[in-house]
Amino acid sequence: MQKVINGAMLKSMILTAAKLLEVNKATIDALNVFPVPDGDTGTNMTLTFQSAIKELVSCKSNKISDIAEAVSKGALRGARGNSGVILSQVLRGFCNTLKKAEEIDTKLFSQALVSGAQIAYGAVSKPKEGTMLTVARMVAEHSQTIKNKHKDFETFLPEIIKAGNEAVELTPSLLPVLKKAGVVDAGGKGLMCLYEGMYKALMGESVSEDVVAPVTSSESDGLMDHADIMNLGNIEFAYCTEFFIINLHKKTTLADIERLKESLMRIGDSVIVIGDLEFVKVHVHTNQPGKALTRALELGELDRLKIENMLEQNRALMKKYEAEKKEMGMLAISAGDGISGIFKDLTVDAVIEGGQSMNPSADDIASAAQRINADNIFVFPNNKNIILAAEQAKSLVQNKRIHVIPTKNIPQGFSAALAFNPELSVDENKANMIHALDTVTVGQVTYSVRDTKLYGFDLKVGDIMGLDSKKILAKGQDVAKVALNLIEKLRNGEEIITLYYGQDVKEEDAVALQQTIMEKYPDCDVDIHYGGQPIYYYYIALE
Repeated sequence: MQKVINGAMLKSMILTAAKLLEVNKATIDALNVFPVPDGDTGTNMTLTFQSAIKELVSCKSNKISDIAEAVSKGALRGARGNSGVILSQVLRGFCNTLKKAEEIDTKLFSQALVSGAQIAYGAVSKPKEGTMLTVARMVAEHSQTIKNKHKDFETFLPEIIKAGNEAVELTPSLLPVLKKAGVVDAGGKGLMCLYEGMYKALMGESVSEDVVAPVTSSESDGLMDHADIMNLGNIEFAYCTEFFIINLHKKTTLADIERLKESLMRIGDSVIVIGDLEFVKVHVHTNQPGKALTRALELGELDRLKIENMLEQNRALMKKYEAEKKEMGMLAISAGDGISGIFKDLTVDAVIEGGQSMNPSADDIASAAQRINADNIFVFPNNKNIILAAEQAKSLVQNKRIHVIPTKNIPQGFSAALAFNPELSVDENKANMIHALDTVTVGQVTYSVRDTKLYGFDLKVGDIMGLDSKKILAKGQDVAKVALNLIEKLRNGEEIITLYYGQDVKEEDAVALQQTIMEKYPDCDVDIHYGGQPIYYYYIALE
């Protein structure tokens, strides 16, 4: 009977949990309540956990404190979507409890579960029952009742897994929208995959598939090229030293070249020593270039010697950076090259490609914001599933303030960007941007990915759906007809109608729809723009 878990076992349990989550990713995605093709809870949780795994794999220690620190840090930086952010907070609380332990018993494991649930609840401004939070809480509560009875993990873990699965099955009765859709909570199901993966590792079982590599968001060309701008003036090794060793001494061996590399690693970083007994190229960042040269002279002659003062280079960069700094900047999350182009035309400083089914992580958002040369950054998530990650990015950004404007879709993002006035104060701009969100009515046209009954509609796979921000308003088999029906139900006297057509819509079809709308609403101005967004045939804005 295993009554304690050491660092090596904990690491194995976490790695196996990641594999099981990855294997079940598609199944969890399919549990998405809304039948649009952006059910990405499993994807977001997987990518979040993979970020934790990346840090864990880099951690060569088997000390529980080091493992816990790596997992907590990695999950925080990689959190994607609401489910990923909540998962990162569960892991944060769980790991914080374990940090001081040399080994883990069922009592400590139970307390870690409690802490994870508490931290996660605290991270959500309005927690909803029937979600992953409920599952985390009920697992933690049950673990507290059995921690003294089951002191070995072989019996303890199955008990909490059973309680967790029962909690997952209970979620539809706690959250009406789940019951209507006929599904359980996807986040709760994902969380249980992690617990079950831990148990598999404990019992010596394996998961057949490996964890895939994390996906990173692509950032726009508007970001500053020098990624080290955050650390200007904080260089540990000042001199970039490069040279060739030629005409090597006859007594020099390959082992001597390897020893040179080892000695340079002791006095600097960014060490490159490549070549053979004919020719060697050396590169090192060091505060002792003289020692590097002296050591290299033992092997042969030096040629093309170059030593650059990186501190002076960075002082110049910092001076330029500070001279160009502005008070306010803007960062938008975009879906589609056309959408990104519009944001750039609206003077948004940087754009991260993301959106439905490709949520950027908190670290992606923080990194992009950090590179914008402004003291205050307005962030437009443009998706309700990215708002929490944007809020979490605040804690990852240094020396500047992040202001999240809670845009839930692309047209709201455009309205917020249009409201920006560099002549006004930060607070005035923020107030104007938030007010601008209410000036646009938004519709979206997409398709159903499964058979379901929702909001009075009997939906089949492939049906075209027209949605507002909360529910389905129209359905049919023809994209243009559904778009017209949606506009009719959304319009309440607005005089401007703008269509942003996606990657699956031909330009001539968008133009034809524009003409039809103009004929139906002759008093309205109707514009079309190429958005290039996936999944959604049209974003529709009424103003």
